[in-house]
Amino acid sequence: MVRAGAVGTHLPTSGLDIFGDLRKMNKRQLYYQVLNFAMIVSSALMIWKGLIVLTGSESPIVVVLSGSMEPAFHRGDLLFLTNFREDPIRAGEIVVFKVEGRDIPIVHRVIKVHEKDNGDIKFLTKGDNNEVDDRGLYKEGQNWLEKKDVVGRARG
Repeated sequence: MVRAGAVGTHLPTSGLDIFGDLRKMNKRQLYYQVLNFAMIVSSALMIWKGLIVLTGSESPIVVVLSGSMEPAFHRGDLLFLTNFREDPIRAGEIVVFKVEGRDIPIVHRVIKVHEKDNGDIKFLTKGDNNEVDDRGLYKEGQNWLEKKDVVGRARG
């Protein structure tokens, strides 16, 4: 079924008829479309892997999923992360970390840092919009995070 649009034009009722368009293409056109799509996907993957190498973070761009960091960050904000191991973690810095047993990384601010004589660093985090620190989010028996838990630090 086709309905009339402007004078001399017809619009399909299904909106985009992708399969109909594919059937109308000859083999060479279809090959070029598939190749073009593959190049777009591979370019995106190369850019992502390049960002991982440049930033030192396993996930250089993350989305804020909760309101725990409001008003600094709102749900849906994108954060650009770096994770250079030689940079010390400081109080006030915003980090993204993973906790054992949880799949989703958490974006919170470092509120306390303890550095031992041997160079080991442990730190405590808290969401700006939360009443208490994050000890309740860490795995049972864990009171501090370590550098190995950090996915990255918010840079923009």
